[in-house]
Amino acid sequence: MDPRERLPLQLKSLASRDWQAVTIGKSGASVWRIPMGESALFLKADPSHELSEMASEVLRLDYLAEMGFPAPRIVDQVEGDGFDWLLMTEIKGRDLTHLVDEPQVLIQVLADGLKRLHALEPANCPFDHSIDRRLHDGKANIIAGRVDETDFDDRHEGWTAQQVYDWLVANLPPETDRVVTHGDASLPNFLASNGRFSGVVDCARLGVADRWQDLALACWSLEFNGGMDLVHAFVDAYGAKFDAERYRFYCTLDELF
Repeated sequence: MDPRERLPLQLKSLASRDWQAVTIGKSGASVWRIPMGESALFLKADPSHELSEMASEVLRLDYLAEMGFPAPRIVDQVEGDGFDWLLMTEIKGRDLTHLVDEPQVLIQVLADGLKRLHALEPANCPFDHSIDRRLHDGKANIIAGRVDETDFDDRHEGWTAQQVYDWLVANLPPETDRVVTHGDASLPNFLASNGRFSGVVDCARLGVADRWQDLALACWSLEFNGGMDLVHAFVDAYGAKFDAERYRFYCTLDELF
């Protein structure tokens, strides 16, 4: 059903506004942009579930606000009648999929955004996204039937979620360079304004992890949108060396989320 049919009382004043559905990305939540004069608000609705990432996103947006990092600020949070609702401010700019035809700008903006995020002090970040933690969460998703096996990458076509999990356990890479990571560093989740990095969205998986948690998903998103030439140019701009082992591992780990 349309979540708007269950709009809670606290958000009823938005019902008469122009709701613009946001369809980019693979989140299971519904998201709308709601113009408010010269700016806008974003409203996210997620079916209530003990494994919903909504509560995690609220905590992480609060953390990013404390750090002064560009990300949405929370306006309201409401739970009830089968849905969790999150009302947020708009971040200036457009997601990086709009820069695919400007590859040099795209690469530099993504590299700059990740370097800024990874420069945050991990000791001040309370969210653990180590491999052990993520495997635990991934296993919970498998048990709850929340892993979409029909949406696996070509490399894992025909695999079951349990086979993905077993492969991960058998191919653990070392975690030697832990930083504050976004957790889902794909092009739709990073924004640019006037050719410069302007912020991040969809932050429910932010936490301290090996930096290849982000570099792998950023590389996968670039490969999907423009091929491996973009990947290698991005890794150079970020200041790293391509790591095929970590690239495959963290992309495979993402299948469980």
